[in-house]
Amino acid sequence: MKEEEVNFQNEQFNLTMIPGKFARAMRTCKIWQFIRFIVINIKMLIVVRKSH
Repeated sequence: MKEEEVNFQNEQFNLTMIPGKFARAMRTCKIWQFIRFIVINIKMLIVVRKSH
C-alpha cells in the first residue's frame, strides 16, 4: 500500500484522487507554468479584444 493511501484510510469516503508522478512534475515545473501563463494571457487578450 502506498503512503498516500494510508492517509485516506480513516476517512468515510475515499474519493480523493492523488496525482501521479507526471502531474506532480508538471505542477512543480517552472518552465511549464510560465508557458501556461503565457497561453492563458493570450486567450484573455483575445476575449477582451473581441468584446471591444
